[in-house]
Amino acid sequence: MSRFWSDIVHRLTPYVPGEQPALAHPVKLNTNENPYPPSPRVVEAIRRELGDTGDALRKYPDPTAHALRATVAAHHGLRIDQVFAGNGSDEVLAHVFQALLKHDKPIRFPDITYSFYPVYAQLYGVDFDAIALGDEFAIDIDDYRAPGGPVLLPNPNAPTGRALTLAEIEALLKANPDAPVVIDEAYVDFGAKSAVKLIDRHPNLLVVQTVSKSRALAGMRVGFAFGDAALIEALMRVKDSFNSYPLDRLALAAAIAAYEDDAYFRASCAKVIASRERLTGELKALGFDIVPSAANFVFARHPAHDAATLAASLREKEIFVRHFRLPRIDQHLRISIGTDAECDALLGALKPLIA
Repeated sequence: MSRFWSDIVHRLTPYVPGEQPALAHPVKLNTNENPYPPSPRVVEAIRRELGDTGDALRKYPDPTAHALRATVAAHHGLRIDQVFAGNGSDEVLAHVFQALLKHDKPIRFPDITYSFYPVYAQLYGVDFDAIALGDEFAIDIDDYRAPGGPVLLPNPNAPTGRALTLAEIEALLKANPDAPVVIDEAYVDFGAKSAVKLIDRHPNLLVVQTVSKSRALAGMRVGFAFGDAALIEALMRVKDSFNSYPLDRLALAAAIAAYEDDAYFRASCAKVIASRERLTGELKALGFDIVPSAANFVFARHPAHDAATLAASLREKEIFVRHFRLPRIDQHLRISIGTDAECDALLGALKPLIA
């Protein structure tokens, strides 16, 4: 602490990211990274952008990310003015809080969800109501039907992995025509249905996505928002009042190449989904209760074993999973889907612990 801190710094409770172990070969199942590398086209695109001398790096990147936005717009069947690009979906969400979610009525989001939401609300002075999930960790759309403040829902939810249907999202939009509704789709490509197709029918809908998970580019930090042109303009105004050059040249080139290789993307997602289903079955055989997941992780608890103890025991074996010391979920582990070899290492370590 320092007497030079602003008042808000004293009041902040920052987001705590998953551990990044400084080990040679950890089994890293704690931060929901894709276990497979990005498309080879991504690596080649970065090499082309660098060239022999790296001369391109002395020049500013395109502040509008026009080529990337055009590529992603075509992929989703949108116009370019319906696409916003930022430095990871976390930055996109930060701009969303400033541009669209600070109104007279509190924003509404689940009590068990992405823990950055309350952090941003605190940082930007946005009042919020945390709506309790049901006993099975499901989001009940009826809890958000009453007209009120903006709504922010992840689909699938994190850390639970449960997904909403498009019918539920559209019902929510119809019930809240006068408030922004933001659907955070960081994990949508692993089993849920994207709400992007609802954008032209609902001018209050904003959809947020990322290349970090399904396109294996967490290290490049690229995220998007899709919505009515007026919503995108609001984000552009905030972005250009904060940082006009959020995406560097290599990130732009990498993300374009990732979207251009759709076959690789679909194959990678299919492998993760298959591994998730196999791991779910194996964990159930060990006695774990598993929340139904449409994401690249599973949310699991063992009725006979303390979650914190299991996480610590796995860590001693250089296997990392995520444990949240929070009410209602302190007996759950969030386990990212790794390669089949990494999942087998996890299962091999768990079996003697459970026995």
